[in-house]
Amino acid sequence: MHDFSLVQEFSMISLNAQRSRHMTTAKKVALRCMAAAVILEAYMEGFMTGPEDQLGVSKEIQATFSSVPYREVFFQDPNFANKRGSLGAWLKRASRLSKRKLSRLETVVSASLLQIGLLEEIPHLMGCDLYFHSAGLSIKEYRCHMQMYPRITERCRAEILEEGAVDEKTICMLWLLRESGCMHDLFSRNELERVAVRMNELHKNNPLARQVYPIRIRHGWELAVKRLLRVKTQFVKTPVGSGVNFIFPIMERAQSVFIETEAWFSNPQERLNDVTRRLESNGHSYTILRTGPIPTLKIDNVEYEAVPQAIYGRVPIHGVRLLPKRSI
Repeated sequence: MHDFSLVQEFSMISLNAQRSRHMTTAKKVALRCMAAAVILEAYMEGFMTGPEDQLGVSKEIQATFSSVPYREVFFQDPNFANKRGSLGAWLKRASRLSKRKLSRLETVVSASLLQIGLLEEIPHLMGCDLYFHSAGLSIKEYRCHMQMYPRITERCRAEILEEGAVDEKTICMLWLLRESGCMHDLFSRNELERVAVRMNELHKNNPLARQVYPIRIRHGWELAVKRLLRVKTQFVKTPVGSGVNFIFPIMERAQSVFIETEAWFSNPQERLNDVTRRLESNGHSYTILRTGPIPTLKIDNVEYEAVPQAIYGRVPIHGVRLLPKRSI
């Protein structure tokens, strides 16, 4: 597999399925960690020099700007490049970039990935939703290369879940996944117990992990909203969920997609056919992982459960609600 940089790999994971033209809370969390990834990458490549508590940016990094354009977002600004401090101070400094600079970072990173075919802009899955579809609303999202995404994630999973050495890039990737709230994108709940054990082992035995893992750059309110979105999709499948959706309708619509079916009380295969037709007509790539009363589909690198549901109003509308599949 081609050896991509830390920033490229983390960006492909964290930007996948994010809205490409709107600054959502989830994307802001991802961008803050992408900014931190730029610092970690420069540190690993030897461009952060000096005593560990007074690290500065080497002038040699300027020679990489043409081939690694996202570094210019930070290091072409003398007020930023001339700073000194510990690695933790640098990471926190990067995570506090203004919204304008975060948007600039997104533009530069996404443009470079789009140019080499590792990222593409497609219609957002929300466009398949009954109300968005009937209104003709257009939303765009990022999709990571369909073959490259599983290669990157499986390599990281294998290094952590299997015995053996863990390279510096994976050590940094784990920290970025933790700080961005993306751990659940790669690991199941059961696997996260093993991940925690491995991170503790690395913290004890690896100098880089010992430096990085105690550092926290989370912005609490942002991750709290993201975590609420994840928890709320679990409640959607229970009677309690209707109350949660009533309180947070905007969040609910950002997390689930309702696709109406042509026939009332249609059988599971007919419902699945209606769903796949809508996905195909909106340009989405999918794989059916499991059929049955509640099928599982992998859509644009994300797994969903297709839960039968009816919306009751003057006239009941029967259909399927696509919910991100949560690890068990």
